[in-house]
Amino acid sequence: MSLSIVIPARNESVAIGAVVAVARENYPDAEIIVVDDGSNDDTASVASGAGAVVVSHPESLGNGAAVKSGARAASGEIIAFMDGDGQHDAGELAVLLGRLDNGYEMAIGARDTGSHANFGRLFANGLYNAIASIMSGHKILDLTSGFRVVRAKKFKQFLYLLPNGFSYPTTITMAFLRSGYPIAFEPISAAKRAGKSHIRPVRDGVRFLVIIFKIATLYSPLKIFLPVSGLFFTTGLGYYAYTFITSGRFTNMSLLLISASVIIFLIGLISEQITSLTYSRS
Repeated sequence: MSLSIVIPARNESVAIGAVVAVARENYPDAEIIVVDDGSNDDTASVASGAGAVVVSHPESLGNGAAVKSGARAASGEIIAFMDGDGQHDAGELAVLLGRLDNGYEMAIGARDTGSHANFGRLFANGLYNAIASIMSGHKILDLTSGFRVVRAKKFKQFLYLLPNGFSYPTTITMAFLRSGYPIAFEPISAAKRAGKSHIRPVRDGVRFLVIIFKIATLYSPLKIFLPVSGLFFTTGLGYYAYTFITSGRFTNMSLLLISASVIIFLIGLISEQITSLTYSRS
């Protein structure tokens, strides 16, 4: 099957030439697309000189937007995604492509412990994986890995769901699982990135919370809302029992807690229906 390799990049002139060269060496017949997301360095010219087709954004639209542009431009039946900072080795794509031959719709490179930028990122990704595994009922080894191969037709069904900014890997992984498409994980070792890192502690802390909520809403919102509703209801009922025994009355606080539990449950129910409608087209 024909292969397209999509590499989103922004200000990666230091590494992008080598990334494209290795991809071309391993897959001489593949279509290699570098999406230059508004770089202010020589990323586009270096990528083009190395033999890639370059799709350029006039300004930075975000990693997710670059991935979507690359997917739209790709003509291959299989699309491989990898980062442009030198962390991913195109030579490891063979193992992932082999998993598609086994009937999987997407194969993801799961980074080992030593491949994360720092302990904070390792902890955050571990928590993402745990929450996503609980929500989906599938063991997820690396929810946020950008190194993956996927059947193009299936991937393009979900372009409308992908965010323009951060966390496209989270979105597409949960979307595939929600739609019943099998996913495989294969261990990889990611190298240290070349050039300056784009990681920002405060910004990434906010992203951490966004991804947690995204995991819940993408798969099964009721799995989050129902326990919270139950907690409010149990607390309200318990407080009512306490005030009834001690003073023989039903307080406003008990009413507030029980009412909140009903509201939270109804919001969860509506969210569940919206999620079902979101995936109905797939």
